[in-house]
Amino acid sequence: MTILNHFFNPRLRALIRKEFAQIRRDRRLAISLVVPPVIQLVLFGFALNASISNLKLGVVDDSHSAQSRDLIANMTQSGSFELARTYGSARELSEALAHGDLDAGLVVPTDFEKDLLRGRPTEIQVLLNAMNANTAAIGQGYAEGVVQNWNRGLPQSGLHARFQRIATNPRTLRGIVSLHPAFLFNPALITNWFTVTGTFGVLLMLNGSMISSASMIKERERGTVEQLLMTPATTSEIVVAKILPLFILLCVLVLFAASLLKIVFDVPFRGNIFLVLSGGALCVLCGIGVGTFIATYTKSAQQAQLMAFFINPPLSSLSGSLTPVEAMPHWLQPVTLLNPIRHFSIIVRSCLLKGSGMDTLWPNYLALIGFATLLLTLSVRRFRKQLG
Repeated sequence: MTILNHFFNPRLRALIRKEFAQIRRDRRLAISLVVPPVIQLVLFGFALNASISNLKLGVVDDSHSAQSRDLIANMTQSGSFELARTYGSARELSEALAHGDLDAGLVVPTDFEKDLLRGRPTEIQVLLNAMNANTAAIGQGYAEGVVQNWNRGLPQSGLHARFQRIATNPRTLRGIVSLHPAFLFNPALITNWFTVTGTFGVLLMLNGSMISSASMIKERERGTVEQLLMTPATTSEIVVAKILPLFILLCVLVLFAASLLKIVFDVPFRGNIFLVLSGGALCVLCGIGVGTFIATYTKSAQQAQLMAFFINPPLSSLSGSLTPVEAMPHWLQPVTLLNPIRHFSIIVRSCLLKGSGMDTLWPNYLALIGFATLLLTLSVRRFRKQLG
């Protein structure tokens, strides 16, 4: 207790009260601590969604049969495709795809029902607009899934005569491999869980750096730093007083954002929530260290924003928070280990979705502690040098 009293002496407590009063008077800074991160987290969680639905589907039905109509109905009732229009020829369908009016096209041949009734294999053609390769690949998977499910109902309808004959053949000893996938930790394949847990760290890091740099630059532009130097407070006490209030307020943001994950997106909390909150506090310290470091190298808010433009986008892109690290080139994947957001994303996802504990996540905590210590040490030294 005596150590705390010695550290939080009357001079330091007065400086901290002064910083809280300044933040309270600056309404724009107070609002930017809560409102933008909350809006960004909610928007990113709903907008950055890898699942695709209601793809515009154009159809060319040359068969005009009951089976072709049933297949088209299955395509549109799945929720993946939405029937936009029917066309008289494949050429008209291709032109509509080229003009961007459609996302996918389905061409049913003339002998479609005849081949099914005779037990012969038949083919349908699915045309996909591959301007967006990711959408085209997902659309292909949706189409294949719908056709496979529709094919399972054909033996019951008696269309494949050869299916009836197979049952009368003598049983062979040839084995069959069947696949039964099991989706662990996210059985419903909810993509929002991956997005919001990754966006969590990005928002903490970016908002921590921007708010801390803006606060220190405003202090310098107003000329109050020179006034603080005239007080009996030491440079270390001035630096701690500048950082501590922002850290406390940003930790409140960590708690509020974690609540949004549960309330809005229903992310399961299978692990210890205090591990997530402590990891968020370390991520906030890293963001404050980056922001303070930026503030020591710039003289105005415009310069700070320009310098942050060259730091924050690479941090978010190389974090694995929005896209998997495994999708990056092999030579780039080790670079992500030098990113604090990468380690915090691992902590959040492993703790909340998998229920992992400190016995598994301690390397990521050590990395965050190391990054926070290094960034704060460099920024504090630079700041003290400027005060000197």
